Amino acid sequence: MKFKIKPYREQIEEWPKEGHHIMAQYNENEIIVYQSYRSEIGNFATKNQFFGGAFKYTRMTWIKPNFLWMMYRNGWGTKEGQEVVLAIHLKREAFENYLSEAVYSSFQRDLYKTHENWRNEIENSSIRLQWDPDHDPYGGKLERRAIQIGIRGEHIVKYATEDIAKIEDISDFVREQHQHVMNNDLDRLLVPEEKPYFSKNEEVNKRLRIR
Repeated sequence: MKFKIKPYREQIEEWPKEGHHIMAQYNENEIIVYQSYRSEIGNFATKNQFFGGAFKYTRMTWIKPNFLWMMYRNGWGTKEGQEVVLAIHLKREAFENYLSEAVYSSFQRDLYKTHENWRNEIENSSIRLQWDPDHDPYGGKLERRAIQIGIRGEHIVKYATEDIAKIEDISDFVREQHQHVMNNDLDRLLVPEEKPYFSKNEEVNKRLRIR
C-alpha cells in the first residue's frame, strides 16, 4: 500500500464531526499507524525495516492511526525526542488482533462491572486502548474521539519484528506541511487520506463504541 495524501480542506468535508472513530489510511491487507522517535531509533527502523537497536522491548509503545492526532502529540515533529516521524504499514491482521485483545486504560463500568475486574483485565493484557479528543491542525480539540493503542510485553517483540510490512520516514513531509500550518494556509495543507476504520468483528466495534 502506498502512502496517499489528499488536501485537508477536501477531507474535513467528508470526515465525521463527532463520535468514536478510528480515522486511518488502510486497505484489505494493511493499515498505516504513526509513531515518532529520536533519530537513533527512527533511523534504525527506517534502514532495517524493524524496530531494534536503541528501541526498548521492555517499555510500552503507543501507535496512532490518526495523522493529525500524532501531529498534536509530537508538535509536528518539533518536540525533543520525536523528530523522526514514521508511517508504519501494519499488517491488518495484527491490528485486528490488537483491537480484539485491547483493554481500556481507564475503568468502563458497562464493560468491566467492577474495578477489580478491570484491574485483572489490565494485568493480564499486553494491549491498551485509549480514546482521546481528536485535534485540528492547530492542536485545537474536536468533538470527534481518536484512538491510540499501547503495546507491551509479549506483543511488543512481535509488533517490532513481525507485524510490520513497511516503515516510511515521513519527517520531511511533516515539516513541509507544518510550514503551511504556521503560515495559516490550510488551503495548501496536505494530510494522509483517511476514513473511518471498522473492525471485521462486530463485537469489537461494539466494545470500541464505533459505528
